[in-house]
Amino acid sequence: MDYQDYRKSFFVEPQPPQRFDYRGLLGITIFFQNYPEAITYYSSVLGEPAYVEGKGTRGWRIGQTWLTLLQGRSGNPTNVEIAFVMDTPKEAERLQQAFIAVGGKGEEPSDQLMYIPIRSCPVTDPFGTQIMIYSPL
Repeated sequence: MDYQDYRKSFFVEPQPPQRFDYRGLLGITIFFQNYPEAITYYSSVLGEPAYVEGKGTRGWRIGQTWLTLLQGRSGNPTNVEIAFVMDTPKEAERLQQAFIAVGGKGEEPSDQLMYIPIRSCPVTDPFGTQIMIYSPL
């Protein structure tokens, strides 16, 4: 399917009006029961957190937003996807390989249609959390 067919198939026209004047999303906050292990995993890829609050909150600045990990009580996030948008396909593949190198599992990168044409580089972290790393094509 080419991009025009994709848009015709899945995008509503005319676009429904937004109900609020959004500025954006602040980021994503996820809770890990295996919090110390999760901090070690994400720090080994992203570097040391830029935000540290007490013993149970760590945050990384990702572009203009934040990835925040909190101490959870029951399980690890398995019904959520963290999306990293990279500048180039090469950088998306590089981040994917960094997550895989420290224990994540990933599929081969592929070109997909996801709102726009993208290079998709998915990873599942050791705790079952889905990480979608992509770059516009």
